Amino acid sequence: MSDGAQFRQVSPVRLYQRIVEQIEQAIARGDLKPGQRLPSERELVTQFGASRPTVREALRVLESNGLVRSRPGDPNGPEILPFSSARLTKEMARLVQFDNVSIAELISFRMILDGSASLLAARLRSEEELSAMERTLAVMADAIETGYEEFSKADVAFHEAVAVASRNSLIEVCNQVVRGAVLSLISDKVAHAHNSTALMRESLQHHQEVLEAIRLGDGPAAARISRRKLYEYYAGYVPEDEREPLLALMDDEED
Repeated sequence: MSDGAQFRQVSPVRLYQRIVEQIEQAIARGDLKPGQRLPSERELVTQFGASRPTVREALRVLESNGLVRSRPGDPNGPEILPFSSARLTKEMARLVQFDNVSIAELISFRMILDGSASLLAARLRSEEELSAMERTLAVMADAIETGYEEFSKADVAFHEAVAVASRNSLIEVCNQVVRGAVLSLISDKVAHAHNSTALMRESLQHHQEVLEAIRLGDGPAAARISRRKLYEYYAGYVPEDEREPLLALMDDEED
């Protein structure tokens, strides 16, 4: 017997998992679109040749994964849901909390994404998209006196506007997911910081600098400022001995 490859015992795949896979594949192919309904539970039992408990377990998994929604007492089958980044945000936060992704890695990834989005937005944005960014900063300025919650919403809107102007839907989704994961982990600390007003004013100033670089079409400057503002805003939440990945993204910063 060869000493090379080592194999593990295999586990049988449960029947409900096969049902989940078929429905997921149908959604991925576009055979099932958001808003459409699956057949009724009775019909699914017939089509899959499975027991009612097995079909119900498959539907529970699909619902917990955010793919379908069932309404109590609704005689129709479960509704296919549109894609939502909320589930990915939750999973990303769980990776940081329970697995091997550090907060430093998460923030450095956000620096990469935000920098790229800002660079592309500076080169590709339209006047309408620029106006949308300006409006979000006006809301941010007003929200400093209102409180962190409103300020944070406007902050999110600004980054969404920049991501839209990047003309890359994957950047939009990834930015939303990573930003949400970061905020879910530290937003409470920021909101209750003794200097939260000063932090908001500083953040607004950095956003204004990014916007000005985007307005001027200076992609490298927009990316550089974006990375710098994220580092200055979040580095304090990262242990000092874990900041190297963040600092590596600042190597090309101007003095």
